[in-house]
Amino acid sequence: MPRDFNMLATTSRGLERGACSELKYLLEQLGDPGANVRKSGVRGLIVARTILDPFEAIMELRKILIERPYEFRYMLRIIPIEAIVTTGLDEIANKVKELSAKIAEHESFRITVEKRFTTLSTSEIVEAAAANVKRKVNLAKPDRILLIEVVGESTGVSVVKPEDMISVMKEKML
Repeated sequence: MPRDFNMLATTSRGLERGACSELKYLLEQLGDPGANVRKSGVRGLIVARTILDPFEAIMELRKILIERPYEFRYMLRIIPIEAIVTTGLDEIANKVKELSAKIAEHESFRITVEKRFTTLSTSEIVEAAAANVKRKVNLAKPDRILLIEVVGESTGVSVVKPEDMISVMKEKML
């Protein structure tokens, strides 16, 4: 399982190779000719390590999606990852505590967990993470999303605004 990624993208199962080529090409267009994009070992999931700030890269990818939607043929969602930890409740909770400082006192949040190849339950992960965040919860329309992406022995953690992620099909419909 990969340990060094700062972007994650989903695709339909079996289309990982096309999604890798697509994301690598787009990151090159944004100024990172050495972006490392590869299969994650999980069907339908690819990971990338770019020298670009992943949040800024998402904003620029969104501009390309609006101007040239035909360049997005394989990817379904693109997500920035701020930190990688070894999968474990303590490690996740500690990283969440650190990153939750990005959530202002007046902002609400929700925790979203996506897990693959782990025996940890979603409720265990949410409980461990939520214990360290003293902010108002809003499940329907949060200001921030505390995103926990478990990929086997590696877990990506990010605090994002809803617009920090791309859902290709939804945005193509706009």
